[in-house]
Amino acid sequence: MAKGKKHATDDQASRVEALLDEPYWVIDALPSQVPADAGGQFFAVEPLLTEGPRGAELRRRFADVALKLYCYHDFLVFRGESSRGKANPKPEKLDAWIVGREPLCILLPAEDALLQVPEDGTCMTLYHPTPALLEQVRHLAAASGLFVWQPET
Repeated sequence: MAKGKKHATDDQASRVEALLDEPYWVIDALPSQVPADAGGQFFAVEPLLTEGPRGAELRRRFADVALKLYCYHDFLVFRGESSRGKANPKPEKLDAWIVGREPLCILLPAEDALLQVPEDGTCMTLYHPTPALLEQVRHLAAASGLFVWQPET
């Protein structure tokens, strides 16, 4: 990010949209995708993982990964449906947005990658990571008790 640059350009907002069509990896509370024909109780368990104390803990884990990643990379953060991103927001704000369940798209401009943090759900999504970024995120996720996997196509 250029010094003094506080908000996204139209090109950067368009790049976010384009990255959503790229290959992605899931940063999840579960170690792999739950098959559609699994005999388990994913839909019964999911609310227990995403709401109440467990949900708050999961959001803190998401924030831990993002904040640690922020130590290494510039961020351009898009909140909700806004096409206006905020360059390198204060870490306290980023933490509050994630823990507070704001849906975020975090562009890592130098990596041409995107981290999507939903308002609910058991996972974040990392789009178009370089091999080095993917390895870094795997380590950060593991340190926070999360798993990184690529969905079956």
